[in-house]
Amino acid sequence: MAGLFISFEGGDGAGKSTQVGLLAKWLEERGKEVVSTREPGGTELGAQIRNLLLHGDHVSPRAEALLFAADRAHHVESKIKPALARGAVVITDRYFDSSVAYQGAARSLDSAQVRDLSIWAVEGLLPKLTFLLDVPAQESSSRIDGELDRMELAGSDFHCRVRDEFLALAKAEPQRFVVIDGTQSIETIAEQIKLSVEPLL
Repeated sequence: MAGLFISFEGGDGAGKSTQVGLLAKWLEERGKEVVSTREPGGTELGAQIRNLLLHGDHVSPRAEALLFAADRAHHVESKIKPALARGAVVITDRYFDSSVAYQGAARSLDSAQVRDLSIWAVEGLLPKLTFLLDVPAQESSSRIDGELDRMELAGSDFHCRVRDEFLALAKAEPQRFVVIDGTQSIETIAEQIKLSVEPLL
């Protein structure tokens, strides 16, 4: 496709949303059309699924994985692919790597099966670049303000497994992932991200 697809991954509180906003602003200043989105919740349907997943009653691990995949399929078909087709830069706060880490590893489902489900849902669409903002689980949790959602309440062991899986995914796909120390200053992280994105423009 004509556009550029970038995803941000990391644990809760890693600073993804902040960096998505800064990258989008920088790209727009360079004259690029930018579509910033998130998973779950990047579409109207996704917002409803997000509410069920993060603020509803207990959801079984398999149902959770399927709901995330359903959101992702609709998100890609209705928002991401059309934007890429017209040449936009699409930046998403989370994509299928989050499902592999959260539902695959941390919920003790089969990570390969969860990945295959997501790849099927998005018809094989991979980001050109994935930034993993790596922050120790304990520090990530200390950054979260306000009422916690179901994922954020899952406990330290859960979030340690999430982090370990993200790092394993990055090691397995070094051509796609850029791992950044998320404990650095916001400005330092933003500069490292720009250096990785600029050659792709």
